Amino acid sequence: MKLASSAFDDGGRIPTRHCGTAENISPEVSFGEVPSAAKELVLVCFDPDASGGWTHWLVYGISPKCDGLPESLPKRQFVAGAIQGLNSWGALGWGGPFPPRGPVHRYLFTLSALSVSLRLEPGRTREKMKSSMQGRVLAEAVLTGIFGR
Repeated sequence: MKLASSAFDDGGRIPTRHCGTAENISPEVSFGEVPSAAKELVLVCFDPDASGGWTHWLVYGISPKCDGLPESLPKRQFVAGAIQGLNSWGALGWGGPFPPRGPVHRYLFTLSALSVSLRLEPGRTREKMKSSMQGRVLAEAVLTGIFGR
């Protein structure tokens, strides 16, 4: 499976416009080579370098026929045929990088193809989503961005 963004290369710097220090709009992401057996896609952006880890984006219920999500996805529950979950700020949709001054943080965008359609209620957190996905992941792709202040 493939996951990419026109905003930054894998391992590259996430542009400031996508960060909490500026416009705070979600980056465009594109999907490819999704397994034919996939019933649902889940996209998570997580900062493992933040104290306790930090969820920046959770989108689930994505059709396996979807080839990506556009830039600046509206911050509402149902969007682009999918559901946006809660980020670590307790809000729906994208919450861009806003690390404390200091070392650069990594932002792991993970696309998971699931063997079943979970049909989950809105408002999920990353932790609850991980539990629901357990044993149902067919394939994963990771895109890493970095940002620091």
